[in-house]
Formats: sequence, C-alpha cells, structure tokens
Amino acid sequence: MSVLGQFLHQLIGLVTILNPVAGAAIMVSTVGAAATRNEIGSIARRTGMTVFIASVVTVVMGQIIFNFFGINTDSIEAIGGVVILKISLDMIQGSPASTNHSAEESVEARTKEDISVIPLGIPILFGPGVIATLILFKNASTSVWQIISLAAVITISSATVWLTLKNARALSSRLGVTGVKILTRVMGLVVGAIAVQFIVTGAYHLWIALSSGTS
Repeated sequence: MSVLGQFLHQLIGLVTILNPVAGAAIMVSTVGAAATRNEIGSIARRTGMTVFIASVVTVVMGQIIFNFFGINTDSIEAIGGVVILKISLDMIQGSPASTNHSAEESVEARTKEDISVIPLGIPILFGPGVIATLILFKNASTSVWQIISLAAVITISSATVWLTLKNARALSSRLGVTGVKILTRVMGLVVGAIAVQFIVTGAYHLWIALSSGTS
C-alpha cells in the first residue's frame, strides 16, 4: 500500500472509530441549553487536545507496555479486532458503544462541571478500540514517511473531533436524532470492515506462528 493509500485508510478508520458525531450528540445532551457558545468551544478544544495527547502517548508507549508484558502484535491485532467489532455492532444498532463507556459514566457526565477530559475525551471518544487501532497503525508504519503520515492522521482526527464538538448544536439540530443514528450506522459498517480485517490478519499470523512452533 502506498503512503497516500495508507494515510487515507488510517484517517478514515481512526475518525470513524472515534465517532465524533456521536460524541457531539452526547455533549449536547449533557451540557444542556444553558451552555454558551464560548463554553461549548472551550469543551471542544480541551476534548480535542485530550484525544491528541492520548493518541500520541498510545503510539509512543503502547507497544512498549505490551512488549513488557510479553504480548505480541498479532495477539493485539486479534483481540483489538474483536473489541472494534463489538463497537461496530453497537454503532450499527444505533446504540452507544458499551466498550467505550458505561451507563454509570454517562450519568456521571451529567453531574460534572467539566466533561471535556473525563468522560467525554476518555473513555467516550478515546476508548479501547482507539487504543488498539493506534497501536496497530503504528506497527504498520515502518518508514519515516509512514510515521509522518500517522502523525498527520492523529492531528487531523483530533482537529475533526474539535470542529465537530465545536459545532455540536448546529450538527445535532440539522441531523436530528434520526440523522445521527443513520450516520452512526453507516460509520459502523466501516468500523466493522476494519475489525474483520484485524481479526483475520491477527488470527492468521498467530496460526502461522503456532504451526511453525509445533512443526
């Protein structure tokens, strides 16, 4: 795959798994009508920065942590695919991804004065599926240009989160509940395709390694 092809593949994958449209709907229902445009803009900016910082930390430290525990990339790819598949099924059904946040965390969000970092940034937007995806994207980025491309993907995805949340009220008003659910279901199909690819590739490589070890 060319660098441009990998860039587009990773950008579409990361944005759909982050699902900022659903995050915007959650934010609107949480902050209420009393929140000013400046307050919403401030939440959006801090949430986008949270996603960016968490993404960078994951890319830099994620593989090191898994290596410390003796977990190889193929295992991460297989289980990460399962987690992402669960997220995609939730999205296709039009329900919030239960792997990202629980009902208790949604209730907590309504009682917090600042939801930008927790729980909106982490774990509602930046959850286990995003972590697994970023680690796998980093593992696939071996050349300097691919690493630069991944850095651009993280930056653009974080900016997309910021812009989507900043315009959350206008977006929710124009799309409505039905529109958000339809868009989420379509994005769920994309996420599901990525998940199946991860599961099949990870399981295949694990099988090859197991066969080589027993032969």
